[in-house]
Amino acid sequence: MKRLAILGSTGSVGEQTLEVLDASPGRFRAVALAAGRNIAKLADQVRRYRPALVSVADAELANDLARLLSRTEREGVEIVFGPDGLDAVATTSADLVVAALVGALGLRPTLAAIDAGRAVALANKEVMVMAGALVQRAAARKGVAILPVDSEHSAIFQALAGQRREDVAKIILTCSGGPFRTSSAEEMANASVEEALAHPNWDMGAKISIDSATLMNKALEVIEARWLFDVAPSQIEVVVHPQSIVHSLVEFVDRSVLAQLGLPDMRVPIAVALGHPERVPLDVPSLDLAALGRLDFEAPDRERFPSLDLAFRSLQPTGEGGSEAAPAVLNAANEVTVARFLAGGIPLPRICEVNGLVLEEHLAEEPGAIVLGLDDIVRADAWARARAQDHLDGKVDSGRELQRGSNERASARRTVGAMP
Repeated sequence: MKRLAILGSTGSVGEQTLEVLDASPGRFRAVALAAGRNIAKLADQVRRYRPALVSVADAELANDLARLLSRTEREGVEIVFGPDGLDAVATTSADLVVAALVGALGLRPTLAAIDAGRAVALANKEVMVMAGALVQRAAARKGVAILPVDSEHSAIFQALAGQRREDVAKIILTCSGGPFRTSSAEEMANASVEEALAHPNWDMGAKISIDSATLMNKALEVIEARWLFDVAPSQIEVVVHPQSIVHSLVEFVDRSVLAQLGLPDMRVPIAVALGHPERVPLDVPSLDLAALGRLDFEAPDRERFPSLDLAFRSLQPTGEGGSEAAPAVLNAANEVTVARFLAGGIPLPRICEVNGLVLEEHLAEEPGAIVLGLDDIVRADAWARARAQDHLDGKVDSGRELQRGSNERASARRTVGAMP
């Protein structure tokens, strides 16, 4: 029986991970669960799965969780909290740590899991976005496997099975295009929070749904793919595929292309990671190609969705004015701007505008910056969050800065091939 520790058990991926456990009795056991503030849901999970260790956001919530559980239900369950609680769950005696937190919060516990020699099923893409080189060095040092859970990266992982990495010509990430694929720029500028949250194919959390609406989710996946599969940015391509049936593809040097297909259901890539190297039977619908009838593909509109260019810009080599901390800066700014949009404070396009400005300011101030450790990432993250807040709060000459950012991004597209 494979023992699992789940970081983010009450979130979308965490809940679906537990559904995979339910579908495979006797195959997996959840020995540790970490949540944030949803203690009612966590209490239900404790009753059902009987983990030995659970973590919540703070001491008050830990006390609240203890009160929700009966004496019998609390028996044998240790309740911890805060960042140290996340680390405790990540380093507990488990065979696999499912990293399903959202945002920068997941970086420290994921690195702790790797340092403890735990294999990681990675759904928290921001971990690789913020510190991809750092994470891969740590994983190589400890001999730890990192198994992708994102449907796109899982597809690439499956297509690469048994293949020589030197035979890879490029990887092709697919994206649905989100809820505004066919919308005009004016419609996007006037989009409500509810409209932006309405993803056409996937049921996801709020932050990821907004990232999908701006294609920032795909931008972050570009950065993640660069590190997960050790490919150059020029070997990564993005194509819009509205049906979300082809989850991603790999082209080899002989121009053969391998793709992974399936109906959009996150339980499938989760099961691939949990069961690796075995396959886990799932009671999900089969793909009926005849009923589907057609598969459509198109190039992304880089004018309406500038986030893709920002991703490639952040991956510019340090020797060409890039910065190893740039992806962390982009991610941090995006977390701040998305939160402001969800609160109803800015129009949707403002997210990418501010993200781009903060990224360009970082590259102007720290060209060639090298990341030596986690402290460098933490500092870059904090700076970017503060700078994004300054832009959103009107503490920067927005007109001048927006024009400068637009000019610099246009220059980046011309000079560094921001999108293959």
